[in-house]
Amino acid sequence: GCLVRAQEISVQTRGAFDVTWAALRGVWQFHPKASIPSPDNIGSALSRVNYKALRLDYEQQSAALDERGMLIGLGAIAKGYGIDQAARKLREKGLHNFIVDGGGDVYFSGEKAPGVPWTVGVRHPRDKSRIVVELPVRDAAVVSSGDYERFFEHAGVRYHHILDLKTGYPARRSVAVTVRAEDATIADAMATAIFVLGPQDGLKLARQHPGLDAAVFAPDGRIETTHGLRGIFPHRWDAQ
Repeated sequence: GCLVRAQEISVQTRGAFDVTWAALRGVWQFHPKASIPSPDNIGSALSRVNYKALRLDYEQQSAALDERGMLIGLGAIAKGYGIDQAARKLREKGLHNFIVDGGGDVYFSGEKAPGVPWTVGVRHPRDKSRIVVELPVRDAAVVSSGDYERFFEHAGVRYHHILDLKTGYPARRSVAVTVRAEDATIADAMATAIFVLGPQDGLKLARQHPGLDAAVFAPDGRIETTHGLRGIFPHRWDAQ
């Protein structure tokens, strides 16, 4: 199920995506008047984040955490998992050309019309009215994550909801990420992991997954992509 996939991806990404991130839930607030939590609060919560402490018993269909105060959070994967289940049901009913939209995470089956692919617009990270590229998709999911979704600003610095679980603070190596993958579960979780890791390590991770492509919008304005998206995305997002 979803928890099994979440643990597998936690291992594959070495914790860039971590199913036990939820000990940090509530430590950060993301509204315009929010403030930066104290280092002690962050450190205390971070000490209870460790995907290696999750024990799954497949025979008993049970899950346990090694330490008191640890929490599981499926927020960065459950939406994708739900989309995949819906797509599977639609296929079972004989449908071949459809979209399942989970509110930003989208699965595209077949084509829009004979010979016409589905396309999804990838928004500009600093101007929601602008599209950086229209990405063609067939039998795949597209998920985008960015520092523009939930954030506050303090002293000119943007603090957003995608946390680097090595530090407990918002990840700084990416501005936005778009992932195209064969299913929405992997696209959802990997978008978070790749965002945290940034262009170099994130794309290295992406290349380890056949059928998965990614574009990383770097803070310096560059867009770095895997081979499958080369030539589709522009070289920069800040020059448009």
